[in-house]
Amino acid sequence: MKWSLFALLIGFLIDALAGDPHQIPHPVVLIGKLISFLERKLRDAFSRTAKGERTAGFLLWIITAAVSFLIPALILYLCHLISPWLRLAVESVMCWQILAARSLRDESMKVYAPLKRGDLPKAQRAVSMIVGRDTERLDREGVIRAAVETVAENTSDGVIAPMLYLAVLGAPFGFLYKAVNTMDSMLGYQDPPYTYFGWFAAKADDVFNFIPARLSALFMLLAGKVLKLDIRNGWKIFCRDRYKHASPNSAQTESVCAGLLGVQLAGDAWYHGVLHKKPFIGDPRRSIREEDIPLVCKLMYMTSVMALLCFVLIRFLTLVL
Repeated sequence: MKWSLFALLIGFLIDALAGDPHQIPHPVVLIGKLISFLERKLRDAFSRTAKGERTAGFLLWIITAAVSFLIPALILYLCHLISPWLRLAVESVMCWQILAARSLRDESMKVYAPLKRGDLPKAQRAVSMIVGRDTERLDREGVIRAAVETVAENTSDGVIAPMLYLAVLGAPFGFLYKAVNTMDSMLGYQDPPYTYFGWFAAKADDVFNFIPARLSALFMLLAGKVLKLDIRNGWKIFCRDRYKHASPNSAQTESVCAGLLGVQLAGDAWYHGVLHKKPFIGDPRRSIREEDIPLVCKLMYMTSVMALLCFVLIRFLTLVL
């Protein structure tokens, strides 16, 4: 496990400096292709009843999770047989691929730049790359809110949660988590055709993110203190609004972020042409503005560094004591 801790630190540093490794095939893209392939095959193999679709969705989850865990585990095992240093290098690259802090920052800033120029259509297109809602209906504040919400939510899903699994269990479990998260993002919808087929993927994601989401919220509060944001209001909104979401986890960090910034997030949204009624998170103590996008990115990075140091320290102490 000491090699995995060093790999996590190296991977986080590389991600902060370089972002997504576009030069090499990204495993999450391959996981997504596997999910799409299995969906086609399993939908054809099972009846289109509620039971048949739930069974097919469950089998898809099992196969995808197993492949996502076993392949990197086998690669690292073979690398370790050759040299521990080779294992460290390969696992560092794996951690780099799993963590998404720099990517999250870069993609959200692609929304910020056209907003500063007053180019709403380009900002709508940019935010459509990082959210699942119908962005062509969003006004300026709606675009900003969507970007801020995405950074706040994915501080847990894209950074802290995989970081926790990497620190405790190593890269194979990091990839397992990414597979669980990807299956939820691709299949975990309440609307047809995923109402039954994606049911297990959505529930499994809730389980895997239950502890990380709450830890992320607490680290975000500490980060808000360092950045001199309104931590008292952050705690208040967290306690009040952290379950104002269909998922038991998504509003944990969103509520903290809304409170720290003093803005209102969430609310009604359109998905695939269907209006979903959602409660607001936070109080509108001020209007949300485009400068909240780089601010929430700073909050995400500060949260990530605090969590990284804490996870590595605790894991290191468990190894030496």
